[in-house]
Amino acid sequence: MSEEIKNEEIVEEVEATEEVVETPEKSELDLANERAEEFENKYLRAHAEMQNIQRRANEERQTIQRYRSQDLAKKILPSLDNLERALQVEGLTEDVKKGLEMVQESLIQALKEEGVEEVATDVFDPNLHMAIQTVPATDDCPAEHIAQVFQKGYKLHERLLRPAMVVVSE
Repeated sequence: MSEEIKNEEIVEEVEATEEVVETPEKSELDLANERAEEFENKYLRAHAEMQNIQRRANEERQTIQRYRSQDLAKKILPSLDNLERALQVEGLTEDVKKGLEMVQESLIQALKEEGVEEVATDVFDPNLHMAIQTVPATDDCPAEHIAQVFQKGYKLHERLLRPAMVVVSE
């Protein structure tokens, strides 16, 4: 019986060595093909990454171009407010008033050409308006509507430059 066990062990060892022998080593061609595939994958990844970088750079350039006048508009808005206040002063001659209106209109037109527009002031929107006071609602001004505007708000395209300072009815 011990001979049978020894024979079985020998047979198992031979089978194990045969299994090792059955897996032939990779040829140089196979290795070269694997390396070529690896390089191709690396190239494709690098190419895709470059395209993504170019796309992001283009998007960033477009955003910068779209909002290039933001700082200038923020600096001009106080002057526009001052012109509005000057026009409300009583005792101005018609010539002075007309001159101020012309300057105001030209500033507003220049801002519109750059995409700056006034924020609507009918219904209160906390994203566009800054409530500085509340008053009781009336028939003329229902709840959550703007009763009075202290300072106009402006936005450049969809970006808020300055919220409107308003009195809100509640």
